[in-house]
Amino acid sequence: MTTPARRTLRTRRAVLGATAAFAAMTLAACGGNVGGAAAEGADFPTGPVTITVGADAGGSTDVIARAVAEGMAEDLGVAVPVVNRAGANGAVAMEEVAGKPADGYELMILNASLITITPLAVSEDEAVDIADLDVLKGLSQDDYVLIASPESGFENLDDLKAASGEIKYGTTGVGTGSQLAQAVLFKQAEIDGAAVPFDSGSPALTAVVGDQVQVATVQLGEAKPQIDAGNVVPLLAFSAERNQFLPDVPTAVEEGYDVPVSQYRAVAAPKGLPEDVKARLIESIDAAIATDAYQEFNKNNLFTPHEISGEEVTTEWTELGEKYQALTEEYDINLADG
Repeated sequence: MTTPARRTLRTRRAVLGATAAFAAMTLAACGGNVGGAAAEGADFPTGPVTITVGADAGGSTDVIARAVAEGMAEDLGVAVPVVNRAGANGAVAMEEVAGKPADGYELMILNASLITITPLAVSEDEAVDIADLDVLKGLSQDDYVLIASPESGFENLDDLKAASGEIKYGTTGVGTGSQLAQAVLFKQAEIDGAAVPFDSGSPALTAVVGDQVQVATVQLGEAKPQIDAGNVVPLLAFSAERNQFLPDVPTAVEEGYDVPVSQYRAVAAPKGLPEDVKARLIESIDAAIATDAYQEFNKNNLFTPHEISGEEVTTEWTELGEKYQALTEEYDINLADG
């Protein structure tokens, strides 16, 4: 005969057994690592994912970050705020993000010029290294265009080569693609020129419109409205192939000069992301850039999609850095001089 006490004991054992079984199932689902990376990845994200931009608000890098953040927020189901940390062509932001925990909650938009060109203009101690980050995804290509003031009379590269006297050319700053592209072109084409550095594309463009400098190289998104208005004349593009938004403008490569320079951007995170968190972030970025809204954004801002894997970004940018270093050495170009 079963006594009330024995029934109570059996009931308690059943409850304990069910609880233990549930705990074992939960532990197995978490990879046996309660509180570890796998458990965190299963729930990721549980809060905001911040994207840091190493430039002021309103520029190309900033608007790209905000477009990506909007799509990622919808996919991840959390806020994705964008924070601006301008300084040293993005080096300040990179060093800050690289020092954050590698948990997936801190990202940045990385400019190729910071990795491929800026190290040629600063000391070894000031140079940054792409190996300090986990690169998640390439985003887009923003091409540089060499423009001239109408008053200069230049309508093509041949006019520039035939000019007498020193040509003043504006750049968007030391250690930028604008500076490198023009310095190498002028050396290869044997054009007598003097660089006039500005803090960004906007003042360089204004200087050309006002004929304060005869030519300058700026990013297409900034130059196109002034080109369309007839306030500046496009001479050539520095992309490897003709830009889809300037189909009638030749490239420096077409003209016989080995100067393929564009601005590329990618999403990166502190080194050492857990693989499941990394995969979730890449999935989110892919979802963001696949939306009609993002594709329309690219078109409206004249960005060419360059949506390659993080591994491809690292390989591509490393090779570009080596190429640019070889060019500056071959033509005895010192970017630190401005």
